[in-house]
Order: sequence, then C-alpha cells, then structure tokens
Amino acid sequence: MEHPFAASPDDDRRAILHLDVRLHPDDRNLTGPEWAEVAHRLARAAGIEIPGKESGCQWIAVQAQPGRLDLIANLIHLDGAWHAPPVNTVRRVAHEARRIEQDLHLIPVRSEPLSRPAFRAALTASAQLATILTQLSDEQAGPLAAVRGLVEHTSHWIARQPGAASTDMAHRLELIARRLHAVQQDLDTTATRLVQPRAAPAPAAVGHNAHRSP
Repeated sequence: MEHPFAASPDDDRRAILHLDVRLHPDDRNLTGPEWAEVAHRLARAAGIEIPGKESGCQWIAVQAQPGRLDLIANLIHLDGAWHAPPVNTVRRVAHEARRIEQDLHLIPVRSEPLSRPAFRAALTASAQLATILTQLSDEQAGPLAAVRGLVEHTSHWIARQPGAASTDMAHRLELIARRLHAVQQDLDTTATRLVQPRAAPAPAAVGHNAHRSP
C-alpha cells in the first residue's frame, strides 16, 4: 500500500530486498528441508527475520529453478514503518553463506585477495555483465521471455487453423520457442559463472640463481 509513494529513512524507494542463492554446478542437490534452512538462515543474517518478532518484514523464498533459491522481502512493515537493516548486512550475509557451505558440505567459494585492485575491478565488471545477462534471461520479466511467450502464443493460434501449412508453421514456431528457452538457460548459466570468483594469478617466483644481500 505504501510503495512506491513512501520513502525510506535513507530517502529512497527501494522497498524490495532480493537475495538469490545459486549452487556451484558441481554441488549436490539439496533437499527441501535443507533449502528451507538456507532461506531462514540468510533471512536472519539479512535482518529481515528476527526470532520472536512477528511484526517484521514479510518475505518469501521461491525455488523456480534447480540449484537456485530467490529470497524476496518487503521492506515496508504492515504498520507502514520501514525496515532498518543492519549496517553490515552484506558482510553478515556473506559470512553466513560461508557457514552454510561448511555445514551442508557444499563447494566453497574461493575468497578474493584484497591486495589486488585490478583483480577486484575485473570482478566488478563481471558482476555488472552478469546482472545484464540475468535480466535478459529472467523468466518473469526478461525480454527473451516476452518474445518466447509471443512465439508460443502464435504457435498455439496457428495450430488451431486448418491445413497442413498451419501445422508445419506451428511446429517451426515451437522449435524457435525451444531455442529461445535454451538461450535463456545458457545466459543464466553464464551469469552464474561470471560472478564466481576466480583465483588471482600467483606472484612470479624468485629464481634460484637470484643474488642475496649479505
């Protein structure tokens, strides 16, 4: 009811918190209770779920794809008050994610060396590109999903028309829709790999014949 007219204490209107969790491609499949544990632990780390407090944020966790969980929270409480997240929310969520990896025996994310600014800049560029690819492949609001929906709708409409030509055209459109879906999946996989930190190049080793100071 308040969004998008009310402003937060920081004078912005970003009323939705979205956390997405993606497993490593080689990770095992988590069970339903394990996914539920991941959702609640990250919600508590982000400060949107406080044990014993019933008037906090309304949030849901959705698993629309294998190996991925989306946690979405409304930052405006039912009484109209805005949620005040912890100051160190990003660090808290990252720390809890590392703990979840250990507890559930998942493949850990390699830490980024803080002493390599160029490497951090490359990761930032990769994250920005990953964001664009994720938007393109979004199943709900992405442009490819919209195009695929139009193609599928046209295919179903043509399939109801009489004649062999209509059947052939409907089949061709179905194949196009499948290729578009494959492109969406490829983009989503690429976006996931882009945000996975890669190991920084090791410093050059000193040769054995190097002169040493006395």
